[in-house]
Formats: sequence, structure tokens, C-alpha cells
Amino acid sequence: MQPNLRFPNVNQKLPTMYDLPSEDPWESGLPDEFHDIQPQLLSQTLRLADYESDRIFTGTDINLYYAPDHPRWHKRPDWFLVVDVPRLYAQEDLRLSYVVWDEGRSPSVVIELLSPGREFEDLGAFTDELIEEDIPHDLPPYVIEDDETGIKPPHKLQVYGEILQVPYYFVFSRYSNRLRFFQFIDGRYQEQRVDRENPRVWLPLLGIGLGVWYGEFEGVTRSWIRWYDADGNWIPCYTEQIEQERRSREQAESQLRQVVVNLLRSGMSIEQIAQLTGLSEATIRQLK
Repeated sequence: MQPNLRFPNVNQKLPTMYDLPSEDPWESGLPDEFHDIQPQLLSQTLRLADYESDRIFTGTDINLYYAPDHPRWHKRPDWFLVVDVPRLYAQEDLRLSYVVWDEGRSPSVVIELLSPGREFEDLGAFTDELIEEDIPHDLPPYVIEDDETGIKPPHKLQVYGEILQVPYYFVFSRYSNRLRFFQFIDGRYQEQRVDRENPRVWLPLLGIGLGVWYGEFEGVTRSWIRWYDADGNWIPCYTEQIEQERRSREQAESQLRQVVVNLLRSGMSIEQIAQLTGLSEATIRQLK
């Protein structure tokens, strides 16, 4: 899905996850509650047929270190997916951050949720939507990445495309409910058309699709982005899956009850029905 990455200076001792900070006290936190809830829906509805769950990692608002020549440079995607890596770091520990040169694989999908004052960081030259919200005058820089070289780090679009070559990059605005899709083609990101009336994007490399869905999640009814399967069906989140299983059990019980009633009406005894269906006589009496 993503090629193994090759980095220069193979004899150089590069820092691992344990050597790099997992947070910066000068960085701003989550801008709103949406940035907390939306990634949960993305993770809950992700199902990849070609990868076991222990070979998939999804990150939410954690440091993504991408530059071995500037090891403290990082971005902090709202949500990203890496396939064909252990779910746990070194197959034993929860990740503090994701260090690309240490893991050997870059993400297959990155999703950013647009917020006021951060449009250019997420969209670069593709910026055509400014969120008209009150922006604090003391809004800190999106990332604190400067090192001793004084070189200014690239913005997200450059990192995800030119450096990491992430195949699929999405930006979603909760203000306009607009989903934008960028695909890495011929060495750069090219924006792909997304139908405004039915905003869905199929990702052939992963066998899954992402779209905008209107409904209730975590007690909030609004437009969300979530995954759908090859048949176009929305993949259920945890609560939806529990509800589907409950309905299936009730339907099966109702059908079984009707079978028992029909057999009793045909003149069969409880003992005969038990022999025919394999149900206990006590269960048949309950279903009558």
C-alpha cells in the first residue's frame, strides 16, 4: 500500500519514539469538541478487508515526525491511517507519537478538520475558504518545529505530499460541510472533484470509501465524515453495530416463534417439535 521508506545517513543514530517529545506546551490544544468526536467516528467505522486489526494503526492528534534531517519537525494530523504496521509500537507498547523513519512506513490516509486561522496550513495554495469566526489575537503558531538551523518547516500539504507521499489526503470543514480530496499523482497532490450533492470518495488502494453523512453520533446530529463499504453502505459504528445485532436477535426470535406456532397449529406436539427443531421443550413453551 505504501512503499517502505528509505532514509539517508543509514549509519546515523536517529531518535525513536521514546527520544522525541509527544507534546509541546506551546502548541494549542484541540480547537473545539468536533475535533474530539469526529476522529472517533472515523476510527470506529474503519474496516479494511485486506488487513487484520493488529496490522493497522490510526492516530488522532498525535505528533507525526517526518524529517530525519530535522528530527524535531513534526505535524499533528487530526486523523491518519497507517497500514501494514503493528498496532502497538514494537508490538508491545502504545505509541506516544508516530516516527516515520523509525516505523518505516508513512500514512496511507491523512484527514484534517478545518478550523479558523489554520486554512493555509492545511490547504496551502489550494486555500479558497476562510472560516469567518472570531480568531483570538494570541493564537499560537500551529506547530512549534523550529530547530537550531533556523529553517522554517514546510506546511502540511508539502509534508504529506512532497515528503511522505501520502496517497490520499482529505480536508473537511464542519462550517461548510465541504469535503475536499487530494490524491498524490505524478509527484504532487492533485485535487479531485467531489460531488457536492453526494460527497463520497472511493479509495481503491484500501477497498473502502469516505463520505459525508448526516445523522446522530455521540448525541450530536449534524454532518460527519465516515467510511462506507464496496456496496455503498455506511459501516456501522459501535453503537449502531450493537443495535443491529439486537434487531437481528429479535428478528430471529420472532421467526422461530412463528415456526413453533405454525407447527403447533398443524397438530404436532411439543415433544415432536423439540425433536424436529432441536429446541428444548421448555424453550418451545416459552415461544408459544
